[in-house]
Amino acid sequence: MNAPATHSLDARGLNCPLPILRTKKALSELGTGDTLAVISTDPGSLKDMQAFCKQTGHDLISSSSNQGEFEFLIRKA
Repeated sequence: MNAPATHSLDARGLNCPLPILRTKKALSELGTGDTLAVISTDPGSLKDMQAFCKQTGHDLISSSSNQGEFEFLIRKA
């Protein structure tokens, strides 16, 4: 089981590209090694979050979906 995130972001109800933009902004305010839990309702965020982390070097620790909500745990690089 993953340790609880040090920060969280509720991006429910936001459509692409807002979940990624808000995630990027939130990560910019964190220190290296901090973790961010993101909740989104945008189905595109599954693919977008993976691509975002790959491009920026942040570590996508986990991603899951549950009844239309998508949860991500990201560690800042």
